Amino acid sequence: MRPIGIFDSGIGGVTVLKEIKKILPKENYIYYSDSKNNPYGDKSDNKILEICDNIVKYLINRDCKVIVIACNTASAKAVTYLRNKYKSIPFIAIEPAYKMVHDYAYDNATLVMATKGTIESERFNILYNKYDNHKTTILPCIGLADLIEEGNKEKIEKYLKDLLEKYKGKVKNVVLRMYTLSFDKRRNKISLRR
Repeated sequence: MRPIGIFDSGIGGVTVLKEIKKILPKENYIYYSDSKNNPYGDKSDNKILEICDNIVKYLINRDCKVIVIACNTASAKAVTYLRNKYKSIPFIAIEPAYKMVHDYAYDNATLVMATKGTIESERFNILYNKYDNHKTTILPCIGLADLIEEGNKEKIEKYLKDLLEKYKGKVKNVVLRMYTLSFDKRRNKISLRR
């Protein structure tokens, strides 16, 4: 059986893989974690296209029947290029979750946490401008992806505490553009998720 290829700039895409496996448990998978080039969010568009193209070639050479881009920055910056270049391969990309704020919590203050690359991407900006509730703060999380890859929970928690302190009690929605983070409503806290 031909596998489904999944790639991310690091380990965060494993959460996407786990969800896909729940839906399609009998499929075979190849997961490509590009920790060498992580994070993508600080790289130029051309460099992101080059990296993604090389990963896709690797997955195609392993006969993947479909490729899932489990990286927000790669989805935002490279999916159109990849779909145009590899027309015979279906690509599934992570889409920005900002529309959900519009659909389910439009009147609430919102914080979007993302890499610089995602924030600057055309794809995110089109979505943001279309669904902007005028109560949204966009917060670039420079360096967070590196800390997550490093895996030092104490450093991550300190980074998040320092970064988010001024938003405490003021924000109702948090859109996390890094899937290695999760939001625990019961404890009102963002935490590292493996």
